[in-house]
Amino acid sequence: MRKYSKGEDVKRGTLVILILIITGSLAFASSMGVLKRRPLPDEYGNVFMNNYSMKNNIAPVIFNHWLHRAKYTCRLCHVDLGFAMKAGATGVTEEDNKRGFYCGACHNGKEAFGPKEKNMFGKETKNCARCHSFGQGPVLEKDFYKFTKEFPKGRFGNGIDWEKAEQEGKIRLKDYLEGVSIRRKPLSVPKDFDINAGAAHMPEIIFSHRKHAVWNGCEVCHPEIFDVRKGATKYTMSDIFSGKYCGVCHGKVAFPNLDCQRCHSKPI
Repeated sequence: MRKYSKGEDVKRGTLVILILIITGSLAFASSMGVLKRRPLPDEYGNVFMNNYSMKNNIAPVIFNHWLHRAKYTCRLCHVDLGFAMKAGATGVTEEDNKRGFYCGACHNGKEAFGPKEKNMFGKETKNCARCHSFGQGPVLEKDFYKFTKEFPKGRFGNGIDWEKAEQEGKIRLKDYLEGVSIRRKPLSVPKDFDINAGAAHMPEIIFSHRKHAVWNGCEVCHPEIFDVRKGATKYTMSDIFSGKYCGVCHGKVAFPNLDCQRCHSKPI
């Protein structure tokens, strides 16, 4: 793994202080009702992974959701591979990855780049900094803006209409990983249904099971987030803005709640 040298101790100490200041500032801003800085398109959905990294003198991981969601379904990672829906809740370790769990299920040199690789002359190169990149500034293999240049655009989040991108064939999502996933027959997808809006003069929500099933399957949402019985789960927009129910994904990785018309779409 990429470790800090003695000459970088001061930088590392500064980095720790900056993280603490930023974290504290965001917590204070949130408690005081101050709006956070809206993330840039290439930052939206990124996850800062630092459960163990800095404790072990290693740069933290910056996980790019935009790149992974362009290749794999949410269900594959959050059901088959077992990643929790809450950032930092899984507790991935280097040993887990070496044994082929979590990130290591793909980053093994076959499905995706592994921790080490050899060129045609047998020279070995470590790929630690490609993931443990916070504060290191490596050049990513795929640049967000070049990668998504021809993708259909959205208004918020990272500015991409991912559903339309799949419909147009710009992306093809993998939903099965050999040795991890279980082959199963696809379930029948329930019809779209309306959800009453709690606010007056607000259009009703048209919830599409088909749209969500493409990405999530059924297991991501049911039964942990939503009861399987229609109407049994009661929630408010305040809950959603707090990161619960629909807000588990929308506002973090899926398009944010600012895009009201994407959900409240039934004509009045």
